[in-house]
Amino acid sequence: MDETSDEPPTSAVLLDNCHFSQVIFNNVEKFYVPGGDVTCYYTLTQNIVPRGKDWVGIFRVGWKTTREYYTFMWAPVPSDAHGDAAVQQQIHFKAYYLPKDDEYYQFCYVDQDGVVRGASVPFQFRAETEDDILVVTTQGEVEELELQNKNLLKENEELKASCASLEKQNSDLQEELNKAKELQSSLESLRSNTEKLELELNSLKEKNKHLKDLDDCRQAELHQLKEQMQNVTSDKEHLETRLKTALDHMDQLQSQVLNYEKEVENLSFMDHEKTEQLKSLKEENRQLRVTATQQKEQNMELCTEYLKGSKAKLSLCLSHCLQNEQQQNHNLMKELEEQKRLFQILQTKKNEADEENQKLREENEVLKRLLEAGEVSSFSVVSQAQAPSLGPREGDLLFGSPYCAAGASPGAGAADLASIRKCPICDVVFPEDVETSRYEAHVQSHLLECPLCSEAFEKSKKQVFDDHIFCHGLE
Repeated sequence: MDETSDEPPTSAVLLDNCHFSQVIFNNVEKFYVPGGDVTCYYTLTQNIVPRGKDWVGIFRVGWKTTREYYTFMWAPVPSDAHGDAAVQQQIHFKAYYLPKDDEYYQFCYVDQDGVVRGASVPFQFRAETEDDILVVTTQGEVEELELQNKNLLKENEELKASCASLEKQNSDLQEELNKAKELQSSLESLRSNTEKLELELNSLKEKNKHLKDLDDCRQAELHQLKEQMQNVTSDKEHLETRLKTALDHMDQLQSQVLNYEKEVENLSFMDHEKTEQLKSLKEENRQLRVTATQQKEQNMELCTEYLKGSKAKLSLCLSHCLQNEQQQNHNLMKELEEQKRLFQILQTKKNEADEENQKLREENEVLKRLLEAGEVSSFSVVSQAQAPSLGPREGDLLFGSPYCAAGASPGAGAADLASIRKCPICDVVFPEDVETSRYEAHVQSHLLECPLCSEAFEKSKKQVFDDHIFCHGLE
């Protein structure tokens, strides 16, 4: 029934525990006209400290607790709330919220604890009649007034009787209040126990949650350890496989090294034979020169004889001898140059074979050290990348034997040396008089040379070359 939506603070405190003298209501009318606003005047004594939740309510006479208000208004807090002097206040009640019957009501000041601090005299909401006006009348009227007084005294007695009954009801209510207080204390004890149990329950919930989190962490760690064990097992199997592969490849390399050593021995033997052939050719050349000298002397003798016979014959003989000598010298010089060129080619091939043999020996030593040191993982990658560098073999050589052509035997004579000019990759045959630089440039155009170790690879095997470069990067 209030203008605001907030409910005022109330309590079940009975009249005996209230302090009605701390707030005094002033200028309270006996009657208030229905349908009009009502202004309530009151005084705050120095015995009360007003607070924000204090309120003034209209109660029907005979109320027992502050919950039985009809309507209320919040009491304004004065600016000088903590002063020692009394403060005059007023509250304006709207007509819409006021009672519509003619029962007796009174103003009550209730603090924010629900305790009544002051109460007014009773009043009614009805229009004032002529019977309520005090008028000086005659003796007859005085008698009537005395009669009315008697009636009022009778009513007073009745009111005293009702007051006694009210006091009895008050004592009964006081007992009920004591019981309610006991129940309230037991309820507070139960609340405190409930709060303790709730705290213990929350603590147990937190411990349970912490244990669940620990269990989840342990499960995650266990799963991670299982994965690591699986990875280690797979890595172990992979390394064992690679080790087996590396050992097999090592055996193959050792067999290839043995083949290369045999080949180098064969090449050395062939080089020795070619050297012997070159020596024999030089000896033949020397003998040819001696023969030419002897023939020249014979020609001189013949010429001398011819000079004796005829001058014309002498000139013809000299001319013929000179031509023969020049032709023989030209043929000898040409053959000598060819022998020198072949010797240079053989010497170059021999040097290349020696260098390749040295590289193979060094690689063999490196592979042996790697195998002894147990560096299987790096060795397998390097060996897989370098194994293709052995290339195609013709008699276990990269480009075939430098002393024999396709289908020719190493024991062929000097007349078959021109077959060396056949390209070992594309099988292109070069003329006998082609320049060596041109032939080497043609062969080099088919190769890819490693910039780090100068090892050569065919262009058709680009992937092998890329793997070889990658292995250098791993080193």
